[in-house]
Amino acid sequence: MASLSTRAGVYQRQPTGYTAFIPASLPPTLAVQLAGDLQTTLSRADLALGRLDGSVQTLPNPDLFVMMYVRKEAVFSSQIEGTQSSLQDVLAAEAKALGANEDQRDVGEVISYVRAMNHGLNRLSELPVSVRLIREIHEQLMQGMRGGRLTPGELRTSQNWIGPVGATLADATFVPPPPAFVSQALGNLETYLHQDGSDPLLIKIGIAHAQFETIHPFLDGNGRIGRLLITFLLCERQALRKPVLYLSHFFKQHRQEYYERLQAIREQGDWEGWLAFFLRGVIDVSTQAVDTARQILELREQHRRLITDNFGRAAGNGHKVLDHLYSSPIVSVANIQQLLGTTYPGANQIVARLTRHQILREFTNRMRHRKFRYESYIQLFGE
Repeated sequence: MASLSTRAGVYQRQPTGYTAFIPASLPPTLAVQLAGDLQTTLSRADLALGRLDGSVQTLPNPDLFVMMYVRKEAVFSSQIEGTQSSLQDVLAAEAKALGANEDQRDVGEVISYVRAMNHGLNRLSELPVSVRLIREIHEQLMQGMRGGRLTPGELRTSQNWIGPVGATLADATFVPPPPAFVSQALGNLETYLHQDGSDPLLIKIGIAHAQFETIHPFLDGNGRIGRLLITFLLCERQALRKPVLYLSHFFKQHRQEYYERLQAIREQGDWEGWLAFFLRGVIDVSTQAVDTARQILELREQHRRLITDNFGRAAGNGHKVLDHLYSSPIVSVANIQQLLGTTYPGANQIVARLTRHQILREFTNRMRHRKFRYESYIQLFGE
């Protein structure tokens, strides 16, 4: 396979007969230094990101918003890799409300993604985005999961490739650099990330994501780690005060173009086409997240008024439960009893009122050990 351009790297035939891509060092020289449409798109993306950062700060408790967004990102990023779990499944699993006959393997993979993401976000206060952090996140992601046997946290020492099911090295869609090149390529990526003033932040992050996917340094989990890098870099550089920008939904909606844009970098050196696509994703996802933040505020005020107007002397407990639902949108009567420190019949009465006013909805169809979910809130984060 011959490259049409060596701008992003070269295809090189290996001693065993296959051809692999060797990425060029970063940064690439961008055409006319972001002139024209790309500069306009970058300005729009910066503005959309700023609006998102500001809108999240208006929420009563931004961290609860973050918790749901982390779960949503985990679902969509894992779906790109083939899992079938929904946000509802993940919330139910966390609340231990999945039925015994339901396949929890995919849910487990999503929960591992949440664990890896939270680990990385917590570590940012003491460790910059680096090869070391990437390896730590990968270890968290892969432990105990499908593919966990594939050396969690360790850079690959064998050749991998990308292609349809059944593809071999000879007919793969893309073959990343051989293992001997991986450490050097990641080192160059890390150096680029910490070069001051080399590129505008969103341009740098877009380039870094594409380069990471090209290096494909692990035997499994590269897509998920590469998508996490986007949010980690935004938070590390304080472009966002809270980790609320996740592009997996956009990449999933435009999956074919996503893969084609990455491949066009390798074959035609088309960094600009990829960056325009990436920035469009930032604009799209930021705008949606701003709208979600607005809807959360409206929903909260609507339900607070409903409780105040209809719950009488129980309004205080009703508000306390409502606030709890924003962090744990699936609950049982026992959960509410523990939250309020009341009797079981008292907790059951509060849950019954919340259900009657359609704030909660029972979904397990059981006589005992029933579970209820804050349906209207969960739906704000749906697809």
